[in-house]
Amino acid sequence: MRSAVAIVMGCLILVAVSAPVRAQAGICGDLWVERNSIYKANGFCFKTARAISYFGNQGCMYSYESQVPLSRGERIRIEQIRSLERQYGCR
Repeated sequence: MRSAVAIVMGCLILVAVSAPVRAQAGICGDLWVERNSIYKANGFCFKTARAISYFGNQGCMYSYESQVPLSRGERIRIEQIRSLERQYGCR
């Protein structure tokens, strides 16, 4: 009986620890999509396989982020997103 209780408690601890990690991964993914959607909408040419697979490069015009003509509001939002990505430890 004690071993069954120990197993259940171990599983509960594992679930409690892994839930924030999964939530963080979801947040990081959402932030990544939001940030890169801004670049996509403004003609950025993606370089990573992940970004090309997700967004494609059709209609892209700019090879460097610094070349992409962003509005002031877009620049501010991208900086906010990057700050959140650092906070959450996103990669």
